[in-house]
Amino acid sequence: MKRAHKKSTVLLSLILAASMLAACGASPDGGSTAEPGTPEETGVKQEGFPIVEEPITLTMMSQDVGVADWNTMPVIQEAEKLTNIKFEFQLTPIDSFATKKNLVFASGDLPDVLYGADLTPAEQVTYGTQGSLIPLEPYIDGGYAPNIKKLFDENPDIRKSFTTPEGHIYALPFIDSAAVWYRSPMWYNGSMLEALGVKELPKTTEELYALLKRVKTEDPNGNGKSDEIPLTSVKLDDLRMYFLGFWGIYDPVVYVDKQDKVFYSPMQEGYKGYLEFMNRLWKEDLLDHETFSQTPEQKKAKGENNQIALFNDYFSYFTLGGDPDAAMKNPLMTPVASDIAGTPVYGMHPGLSANGTFAITSVNEHPEATMRWIDYLYSIEGQTLFNQGPEGTLWKYTNKDTYEKEWLPVPGGGDREEYRGTITPNFGMLTPGHNSPELTNGLTTEFDEWIAKENEEKLIPIGKAPFPNAYLTNEQQDEASALLSDLNTYVKQMEAKFVTGEEPLSNWDGYVEQMKKMGGDRIQEIYQEVYDTWNAAGE
Repeated sequence: MKRAHKKSTVLLSLILAASMLAACGASPDGGSTAEPGTPEETGVKQEGFPIVEEPITLTMMSQDVGVADWNTMPVIQEAEKLTNIKFEFQLTPIDSFATKKNLVFASGDLPDVLYGADLTPAEQVTYGTQGSLIPLEPYIDGGYAPNIKKLFDENPDIRKSFTTPEGHIYALPFIDSAAVWYRSPMWYNGSMLEALGVKELPKTTEELYALLKRVKTEDPNGNGKSDEIPLTSVKLDDLRMYFLGFWGIYDPVVYVDKQDKVFYSPMQEGYKGYLEFMNRLWKEDLLDHETFSQTPEQKKAKGENNQIALFNDYFSYFTLGGDPDAAMKNPLMTPVASDIAGTPVYGMHPGLSANGTFAITSVNEHPEATMRWIDYLYSIEGQTLFNQGPEGTLWKYTNKDTYEKEWLPVPGGGDREEYRGTITPNFGMLTPGHNSPELTNGLTTEFDEWIAKENEEKLIPIGKAPFPNAYLTNEQQDEASALLSDLNTYVKQMEAKFVTGEEPLSNWDGYVEQMKKMGGDRIQEIYQEVYDTWNAAGE
C-alpha cells in the first residue's frame, strides 16, 4: 500500500471521565460489567465540540511509518484543539509493531487506546475475553458514537462482522463500501495487444491460452528476439486468487458460495482445473519458468524491459514503468470462463478491514470521551481531516455543501502523497474511519475514473466476498490454526509440483485423500459452523 501512496494520485483507500470501568469487576466472559455513564456524570458532550470542557490526556499506541513527528502533525494539532483531548504517543516502527503489541498485552502495561492497531480477530477475542480490551457496544449504542451507530444500523453485516461470538465489539474496522480489489489484479501489456492486433480480450480459458501462445511466437515487443514472457508470477501468490475464479473458486483457502455452502478450496474439482491449466502453460513455456524462484524486483525488471504480456500488480505501471496516463493503455484482465458452469467468479473485497484498527483498553479512565473522539473519524468531516489534512493545506472546498474540493499546490513543491505523510498519521497503514464516496468529490483524476470503469465492467458483476469477517471461538481458532499450519504447507508444496510436472495430475485423488487425512474436511466443517453462526446473527 505504501508503494501505491507514492506512485498514484488514487486515494486508497485507504476517543469521558468514567473511572468506574476500571473499578468494576469483570463479567464471567471477561468483559466489563460497567455501563457508560450519562453525560451529566462524565462531563462528556454527546454532540458538538469540544468533547470535554476540561482537557484530558490519553496514551495512544500505534504503528509509525517514520515520516514525521506525530506531535507536530497539523491533523493531530487540529484534532486536539477541536476535541480538548490530547494524546501522548507510544509509536513503534511498522516492521516490529506486531512483536511490540504482543509484549504490551503480555506485560499488562497497556496504553489507553490502540490506533492503526491491526488487531486480528483472534487477538480481539483473546484480549477481549481476558479483559485487556473493553467492549465498545455500550458506548456505540449509548449515544457516544452516532456516526458509527448510523453505519452499523444501515449496514447490519458490518456490525455482526465485528461482533465476537460472546456478543461484544472489541475493535473497530476501516470501512470502505466502494472497495473492489481483495488482492491486486491482473493486467495486460497494452503495447503487446496492439502489436498482435487484439481487438477483444479473451473470454474463455481456451482464448486466453491462444493469446499467450501468440505472445510466445509472434514477437509482439518487436525486438527480433524470442524473449517474450506470456505470463509471469512470483510463486503464484500474486495470481492464484484471480485465476482460481476462472474455475468458480473465490479464495485459495476457504470460501462460501451463493447457496451458503462452505468449501475448502484446495480439495475442489475447480482447483484441479486450475492446476491442469497452469501445468499446460508451464509445459509450453507460456508461464515464466522463473516463477518459483524470482523476486518481485526481478519480475519488475522484465516488465520494464517490455517482456511481459500478462502479470499482477496494484497498477500496471508499477511493473511496466511509465505513469498513470500511459497505464490506461494496459487493460485490466477480464476474468475468463472455464468449462465449469457459472464461471468466472471474482473474490471481491468485503468492504471492511479484516483486522481491527482501533480499540480501547481496560486502563482507559475516559471511555466515553474516547468513543466520541474516534467516532469523529467516521464522519465525512473527520475522515477529510485525517485523510487529507486541514482545509487550506493541500486542498480547499469549491462547494462545501456537496463536499467538493480541489487540490492546492504542495507547499514547497514535491510529491503530494509524500507531503501528506508529514501532516497526518493516516499514511502507509490501515487506520480507523469510513471511506465515504463524498471524500474524493472533485479530487478524482482521469486515471481514477478509468480504474472505476474497468472495475464496474469486468469485476463487480461477477464479484462476491469470499467469506465474511466472521469470528472463530478460541477453541475453533486453536483447532483451525493447527490444521491449516500443516495443510497450507502441504498445499503450497504440491501446487508447485503439480504445475511444474514433478507430480503428475493423475495423482490428484491421492492428493485429496492426503488432505482429508490432514483435516481438510474438518476445516470445511469448522468454517461452515462459523459461517452459519454469522449468518444467523441478528435474525
